[in-house]
This record gives sequence, C-alpha cells and structure tokens, in this order.
Amino acid sequence: MRQALAPADPAPHAAQPTPGRLDEEAKRSFLRMISHELRTPLNSIIGFSEVLRQELCGPLGSEQYKEYAAFISNSGHQMLRLVNQIVEIVRLESQAETMDLAPEPLDLALGEAFQQLSPEARALGVRLVAEHMDDMPAVLADARALRTVLVNLLQNGLSHSPQGEMVLVRALCTGPTVHIEIQDRGPGFDPDDLPRLMRPFEQGEHTLTRSGDGAGLGLPIAKLLTEGMGGTLDIRTAPGEGLTAIIGLPAA
Repeated sequence: MRQALAPADPAPHAAQPTPGRLDEEAKRSFLRMISHELRTPLNSIIGFSEVLRQELCGPLGSEQYKEYAAFISNSGHQMLRLVNQIVEIVRLESQAETMDLAPEPLDLALGEAFQQLSPEARALGVRLVAEHMDDMPAVLADARALRTVLVNLLQNGLSHSPQGEMVLVRALCTGPTVHIEIQDRGPGFDPDDLPRLMRPFEQGEHTLTRSGDGAGLGLPIAKLLTEGMGGTLDIRTAPGEGLTAIIGLPAA
C-alpha cells in the first residue's frame, strides 16, 4: 500500500508564487545542497578516525591518541546525524515523502533501533529496555519511517536521561491500534511548551543556556512521519516527571 503525505492547499494564484514562497524554496534547496556537501567529508572523518582508534595501520604510540580519535569519531557521528535530520525535515516539509505501508514486526524494528543506539546508550550510561519484546505485535507502517520514528524518540529519551537511568519501551494492542510507549526519566518540561517543541529547531531549554546536544528535530520528524503513516504521536510530560511519547499505529 502506497500512501503520500497530503499536499498543501493550492495557493489562489499558483502560477505566480509569492516572494515568500520563493524564499522558502530557496531555503530548502540550500539546505539540501549543504547537507549533501557535508556528508562526504563527514564520512571520511568518521572512517579515518575509526582507523586511527582501532590502530588498523599500526600502533599510534600513545593511548591519548586513541582517546582523541574516539572524540573525533563521536563528534563526526553526531554531526552526520544532524545532517541526516536536516535532510529529513526538508523532505517532510516539502511533502516529498511517500509511504509504502505494509505489516512490520515491531520487535524487529525496535531491535534494529536498539542496536543502532547502543553505542550512544553505553557512552551515556543509560539502558534501553523493552518490556516483552518477543510478544510485541506487528503494525501497518512504512519500514524506513517506522525505524526513523523509533530512533528519534529513543535518542531523545537517551539525551535527557540521567546516567544510570533507563529508557523504557512497551507496546499494547487495543483493538485496531497498537500503542508504543517510549518513556524516559529525565527532567520533563512544562506541557504548555509542547506546541513550540513540536516545531523544528526548538528545544526544551533556552538556546543560549541549554546543556543537551541536538537541534530539536527529533520530535517534529517523529510527528510528521507518524502522521504520514496514518498514526498519531502523543507527548505526555511534566516538570520532574520525565517524558512519555506514545505512538499510535494501525495493527497489522
């Protein structure tokens, strides 16, 4: 089943775009170009730093060099993730995303997301835990979009969880809908901030004083992709009570 994101309402004078529309298209084109140009050097930085870190061409002579190489590799991965998020949000906002909906085993998708994020979880000292993963139902979803949603929400939970805590995932099938809950034990935030945080490039702390990494794209990407698959994304939070993201998707 192939499903496209709903197109925006046509402008009254579609043949004569407004200057603001041209500015938006120019911005998206610029972001696509910059993102593409950044990927090649970032892949080289990540690849060669891994060669150094693992001493594949011989010993470096000092353990500190290996530590520096690990810092370079981690920073490269962080930048590459940001570039990929920018590409994703530009594609979604330009309504160029199409969905191939099919039955997707939730345990398989979640297992792949856990595997992708396990190095980051270990580095942060936060555990990724899924309740009854072997018994999780299948959902009707786009394979790539489902994994992107899970990774973004899990990564958001990791980045806000204190060391020694965990990000917990559980799934419950209620009639025709599967609800997937991703809960962290971070500081949470005021529910009144939710509309702002669901917009791209917004974050829970002030831009000049925040302590976390990222550009505030994880939640908006997850929301747009979930809605594109015909599902819902509900965020529940309060100061001091962490954050719970609840994905609702049709059961397969």
